[in-house]
Amino acid sequence: MVGHYPPHGGGVANHLDGLVRELRKRHEVHVLTYGPIKPREFERDLVHQVKVPRVYGLRGTSFAFLGAGRITRLQGKFEFDLIHAHFVGTTSFAGVLAKERLNLPLVVTAHGSDLEHTAKLRLGRFYVKRTLAAADEIIAVSHWLARKALDLGAERVRVIPNGVRELRSVPGARRYVTFIGALREYKSPETFIELARHFPSEEFLVVGDGPLRERLEREAPENVRFLGYREDVDRILSESRLLVLPSRREGFGLVIIEANSLGVPAVGRRVSAVPELIREGKNGLTFQSFDELIEAVGKLLEPKANRKAGSTGRHVSKIYSWEKVAREVEKVYESVLG
Repeated sequence: MVGHYPPHGGGVANHLDGLVRELRKRHEVHVLTYGPIKPREFERDLVHQVKVPRVYGLRGTSFAFLGAGRITRLQGKFEFDLIHAHFVGTTSFAGVLAKERLNLPLVVTAHGSDLEHTAKLRLGRFYVKRTLAAADEIIAVSHWLARKALDLGAERVRVIPNGVRELRSVPGARRYVTFIGALREYKSPETFIELARHFPSEEFLVVGDGPLRERLEREAPENVRFLGYREDVDRILSESRLLVLPSRREGFGLVIIEANSLGVPAVGRRVSAVPELIREGKNGLTFQSFDELIEAVGKLLEPKANRKAGSTGRHVSKIYSWEKVAREVEKVYESVLG
């Protein structure tokens, strides 16, 4: 496996963590990730790293070339059957270069901002196009993302969604309207802050950190609390009545399924892969305009509608188990290995 991995945070790292845990029940799985890191003790001998400069622009390109060399050296010791790279760009390009040197099958998973953002950059587009042409199999975590890959030159794409980790329900009163995500432009947290002004009697939580936090805290009304980055998402969701995802793009939107797994309905912008996860009127609602957002939140804060959508969400979330996802990934491995 090649990509971001704990102790790194973020969507790709969480995806790899869940997938690797499940695959290790049946396979020996090694991971190559960005360093410097201190691997977790239980997998110290299975996690490898490439130390790269912490400079935007140099970090990814350094990983691509140094990572390919590291995979080549590790192959001499472990004799891998295949390479599976996550995030189409410099990370996957490390897999492309290693494949060329070792003649190993290469599987690549697209996660979202790689095809939505990286592919629009001059050098990023080169890495994306080369990856899509060289990989033996492309996986996309949503149908929306699969269409992006096909438009960029992929010949065939398999859709295998993210899995959802098992969250523990924590007893407590449900009282919050919650936002969970990076405080960056594309997540549109300012939409959530503006929403709070229209529901002054409700408590709003912002969970996450990023470059917009300082400005948002200055501008937020009194009914908004900022918690920063938190690891106790299970507790926060257990105390939430509703999740709001106002992102302008989402390759998948895993937090929707995490919320659903604890009986919390979701409201999400009708973009990207969000309509694939929110079954309109069942486990949540979608919106385009701000007026539609206000209306959707008002509906799902009604106790009866909230309970019904939350119950449906629990059933929907069971589709996205890591056991099911890993079995589908294994079918891809079997296909490329012949």
